[in-house]
Amino acid sequence: MTQAPETIGFVGAGLMGHGMAKNIVEKGYSLTVIAHRNRTPIDDLVGRGATEAQSMQELAGASSLIFLCLTGSPEVEAAVAALKPGLKKGSVIVDCSTSDPTVTERLAGELADIGVDFADAPLSRTPKEAWEGKLDCMVGATNDLFARIEPVIATWAAKIVHVGGIGDGHKMKLLNNFISLGYAALYSEALALSRKVGIPVTEFDKVIRGGRMDCGFYQTFMGYALEGNREAHKFTLGNAYKDMRYVESMANAASVTTSMSSAVKNSFALAVSTGGSGAEDYVPHLADFIAKANGIE
Repeated sequence: MTQAPETIGFVGAGLMGHGMAKNIVEKGYSLTVIAHRNRTPIDDLVGRGATEAQSMQELAGASSLIFLCLTGSPEVEAAVAALKPGLKKGSVIVDCSTSDPTVTERLAGELADIGVDFADAPLSRTPKEAWEGKLDCMVGATNDLFARIEPVIATWAAKIVHVGGIGDGHKMKLLNNFISLGYAALYSEALALSRKVGIPVTEFDKVIRGGRMDCGFYQTFMGYALEGNREAHKFTLGNAYKDMRYVESMANAASVTTSMSSAVKNSFALAVSTGGSGAEDYVPHLADFIAKANGIE
């Protein structure tokens, strides 16, 4: 008996989700989406062939596989609760958000009780790669579930790693973000110190770029510091702060000292507490807040 093709639901067509959903529908899958605050991505996706649901229950009823691309665990929990009345037995929810692994494991257990599978498949890179279908994805799922969801993930991800079981994708994502956001905190402080001791940003960059300390994250971060491109890396300071709180919580639960992760978290806490959590403030803008804290305009 031939298995029916997957029908896809997508919740969270924001900075990353818009490009992901665009690739799903353009690569032949039936796609149902739902509006939240911004209608522009939804109108674009409908123009490409997607169907707009008027409620989460309607989206659940139309979908065999639902992707969530939301801010964090509270939003994921709310979305799952809204989807539940319409979920069909045998359907799957895939959480692509950066979420708390303990919440992920709990939701997976609750959904298993009603015959619905749950997987965590957080992603890495930027909205540019989301649009191009070249994101990185780390998946937590059983082997059978991974085999089922991988072809759909492959519509928007070029690198897919099956890390382990439920929750392991989110654990790995927190480790990944600890490293990347640690770079951001390190670069911001180094740039402030560089300016204090009289080394211009242009000269700083000439030494680092193309050397052993260079990397893709450095290049997008410096797109703002060097070129003034405010959208060089569109990931908000508020989300970065949230992710570092999740990292710290995971470390605390594992009885691991947090001398480094707490320092990184506090750099973002400084920015957020002084006005850096809005949609216009992204991770590379952390350099401004660290500079200001050191008396640099």
